[in-house]
Amino acid sequence: MSANADRIASEILLYCRAGFESDLAAEISQKAAGFGANGYPVAAADTGFVRYVLADQQPAHTLQRQLSFETLVFPRQTLVAFPPLANLDREDRISPIMALIRESGWSFEHICQDLPDTNDGKALTGLGKSIQKALESASRKCGALRRKAGKRWLHLFWTAGDQVQVAISFPGNRSEYPNGIRHLRFPHDAPSRSTLKLEEAWHTFIPAEQWDELLGENMWAADLGAAPGGWTWQLVKRGMSVYAIDNGPMQASLMNTGQVEHLREDAYSWQPPHPLDWLVCDMVDQPTRVARLMGTWLEKGWTRRAIFNLKLPMKQRWQEVDHCLERLHQSIENAGFKAHVRCRHLYHDREEVTVYVAIV
Repeated sequence: MSANADRIASEILLYCRAGFESDLAAEISQKAAGFGANGYPVAAADTGFVRYVLADQQPAHTLQRQLSFETLVFPRQTLVAFPPLANLDREDRISPIMALIRESGWSFEHICQDLPDTNDGKALTGLGKSIQKALESASRKCGALRRKAGKRWLHLFWTAGDQVQVAISFPGNRSEYPNGIRHLRFPHDAPSRSTLKLEEAWHTFIPAEQWDELLGENMWAADLGAAPGGWTWQLVKRGMSVYAIDNGPMQASLMNTGQVEHLREDAYSWQPPHPLDWLVCDMVDQPTRVARLMGTWLEKGWTRRAIFNLKLPMKQRWQEVDHCLERLHQSIENAGFKAHVRCRHLYHDREEVTVYVAIV
């Protein structure tokens, strides 16, 4: 690779929901520092992405491996990247991209045309499609695009018609979905769109081959703050029996299934009559209070698994998430358990993150 600083993949490129750039920058800076990395984030409000630039043009591959995608909260995608190519000739965008690919020595099996999840990004939708075939042809001719290349993917992240960032992703440490977004179809008979949060959480946290075992029939669950039943609907569809805890009304068709017992009680004082397989919770409350309640359930052995949301209306959202997760880990440790804990800002989340805990 050339010694030219513009020809060293010294950045990590991360996608996120627009408006959460500062939170992602804070998270990635804290975690990168924990691995001894010397770098800095480049983030602009409402752009839908963050660049983490390593100092002294250090290659970013090692840090990207250390920052396991599974352990990150706010990124939708994480890539090793070159500095952006700017001021591209609109009559020939391909030549500078191909020059960079050839110098990099990279090989890959697929070319992704990526865009920020913003109105400006959506306006560029046709750009990548218009040059995809020509890029694939040129990449094959130089040996970069191959049938077998370790399942690596090349990503072209377009932020303007004349600006693109060339990046690469690695299997097991990326999102497999375009732009890092898993789109789900809203079920027409579900009580509310919040149902998609729980469905996406299951897809994100539970491998498909484990669904029949971990989300099977004849299980018992509790849904705290259940009304009108968006999350309860998902549990019922999997064949579970549900304690729905909420003073508000539940959807009538859910109650007609015979699988739901609606209890108009305080979610903070209600206790299950027997240990449950699942606890889910999407209550609007202070995140520290919700995290404390979840910790209590786990400490007392009332559930083996939980999925819950932490609402984040505050400015320093990463710091609040980090604090809540630390409290949760402490509760689990105090109880003498070991647990698998993951947290992610899902596509169907808004001002909140979703946490998954499984006692092991």
